[in-house]
Amino acid sequence: MTSPARVQVVIVNYKTGRLAVDCLRSLVDEVAAVPGTVVTVVDNRSGDDSTEVIAKAIAAEGWSSWAQLLPAPVNGGFSYGNNFAVRRTLNDTNGPAYYWLLNPDTRIKPGALRALVDFLDAHPKAGIAGSRFLLESGEAWPYAFHFPSIWSELAGGLRLSLVARLMKNRAGLRLMGDQPAEADWLPGASLLVRREVFQTIGLMDEGYFLYFEETDFCLAARRAGWQTWHVPQSVVLHLVGQSTQVSGHHAAKNRRPAYWFESRRRYWVKNHGWFYAAATDLLWVLAFLTYRLRSVVQRKSGEYPPHFLGDFLRHSALFHRGLPFNAAVSPSPDHGHPDRSPQR
Repeated sequence: MTSPARVQVVIVNYKTGRLAVDCLRSLVDEVAAVPGTVVTVVDNRSGDDSTEVIAKAIAAEGWSSWAQLLPAPVNGGFSYGNNFAVRRTLNDTNGPAYYWLLNPDTRIKPGALRALVDFLDAHPKAGIAGSRFLLESGEAWPYAFHFPSIWSELAGGLRLSLVARLMKNRAGLRLMGDQPAEADWLPGASLLVRREVFQTIGLMDEGYFLYFEETDFCLAARRAGWQTWHVPQSVVLHLVGQSTQVSGHHAAKNRRPAYWFESRRRYWVKNHGWFYAAATDLLWVLAFLTYRLRSVVQRKSGEYPPHFLGDFLRHSALFHRGLPFNAAVSPSPDHGHPDRSPQR
C-alpha cells in the first residue's frame, strides 16, 4: 500500500476484532468522500482471532485498496499502537496531511471526516480537531474537557454541586455548543491531528499504557502553540467502555485498573513536577474523606469504584517520587499485557 496523500486513519485494536470490522464498514463512505484517505488497523498482539477476523473482512469486502492490517509485536497500549502506524509515514515526502486517531468501538456518521478535514484546512493554527459523540442510546455527548488542575481534583474529591458550579470554568467537563469551539483536551476516540503537530512535539508518550495520554498530548500541543478544537459537525457514535469497562455505566461498578492510577501519576509528575503532584493528591484525599463522611451521615451510597481510595494511595505521588513507565514497551522480558485493552 502506498503512503496516503491526505488522511491516514489509525485504529488500534485489542481483542475487539468484530468491533473493528464494524468501524471499518462505517468508514466506507467517508473514505470515498475524502480522496487520498487510507486506514491502518493496528492489532496490539490481541492473541485471539482479531487478526483473522479483520484480515478476512478486508479481503471479503474489497477494502484492500484503502485498508490494511498491521500487527504490532507487543500490546503496548494506546499511544504505542497509534505511534506504530504514524511513525511509518510521518517523514514520508508523500505522507498524509492528517492522522485520524479512531477507536474500534466507534461508528462514523456521514460527513464526520470531511467536517474535521475542512475545519483544519480552514484554521492553520488548529492542530487537533475532535468529534461530537453519540452514546449507544443515541443521546448526544457534547462535551470537551478542561485540563486537570489542583482545583479540578478538589472538586472531583468533594462531589459538591456548589463547588462544581464555582469551578465550572476550570474543572472537569465543559459543555460544548453547536458551533466549533476551542477546548483544552478532547477524548482520543476520534481526533484528527495535523501532521505538523507530530513533527513539532513528537509522537504520543508511550510511557502511558492507557488513559491520560490524549490529555498529555493536547497539553504538549497547547504549549507548542497549537490549538485543539471541538467540531460538532463531525459526529461519531461511541460505544463507551466496551473494552475497558472503566468508562460509561461501568465506571462506578468495577475496580479501577492499576494502569489508570499509574497514568494519572505520570501526567501530574511529568507536566507539573513531583511537589505539585503530591500536593494535589493530598488535597484530593482530604476532599474524598470529607465526601465519604458526608455520604455516611446522609446515608448515601458511594459513587466511586471499589477500593478506590486504597488503590489511589498505593499509586500516589505521595509515596512515589519517580515517573511511572509503561512496562509493555520497556526492556522487560514481559512485553505484553494480555489483560489490558488499549481502547476506552
